[in-house]
Amino acid sequence: MASRRAAESLQLLEQTKQASTLQLLFKCARLVNDVAVSRGARRGARVQLRAAHTWLLPHVDLDGTRSTELARRVGISKQAVGQLVDDLVQLRVLERVADPSDGRAKLVRFTPHGRRQIHAGLALLAELGAELESHVGGKRMSALHDALAAILEVLARSDVR
Repeated sequence: MASRRAAESLQLLEQTKQASTLQLLFKCARLVNDVAVSRGARRGARVQLRAAHTWLLPHVDLDGTRSTELARRVGISKQAVGQLVDDLVQLRVLERVADPSDGRAKLVRFTPHGRRQIHAGLALLAELGAELESHVGGKRMSALHDALAAILEVLARSDVR
């Protein structure tokens, strides 16, 4: 009896997860990230990124971002961001520079090498997107893009947070 209830509970949980659009978005994002990192490594990418690095990089503004802001955006500790930034500095993807608005603070920004690598990564994502589009169709991918852009705009507003 107890094992039947547990099985029913697990089935209900799985149904609830599958019905959640945002849960599907999280899962897709993780899988796309995994595929992209794996393909980059198989192709002999000049920079061997880990999945944790790729979660940080979209949050680095082109003119630089303070580590404390990166920690807030990614939702991890300043120490964890510091370790990821250290890794990416060693890989010559990021650099720390003085913040022109506060000489005591540092900004994290892309190096010229890092910007080239970001372009290569975006090209890989475009290739993966085209592959997915061949499976799900152009209209669906276009609708997904439009929906995600609209969602991002809403989530970026401070009144939603």
